[in-house]
Amino acid sequence: MIRHLVLFRLNEGVERDDARVVKGVEAFRALEGSIPEIHFWELGWNVSDRPIAYDFAINSAFDDADALRRYVEHPDHQAGVALWREFATWVIADYEF
Repeated sequence: MIRHLVLFRLNEGVERDDARVVKGVEAFRALEGSIPEIHFWELGWNVSDRPIAYDFAINSAFDDADALRRYVEHPDHQAGVALWREFATWVIADYEF
């Protein structure tokens, strides 16, 4: 199994209730069940007030590296990424477990 973690940081001046952010969260929330390669899917807003914390996270799992690649290339995933590029930056970690 491959764990795919993504941590998002909203750009300066962008808030959670920004219409673009709401649309971006909805787009990623809708991926569960729509992309067959997704084995596990959860996402949510950070609850920590630590200054090093990111704002939003996606924790997902895929059967193998090929399944992760198909997910990354899927048009619905790419559409969500395009939305998030407008208002956030992110880091990822992919590892076997």
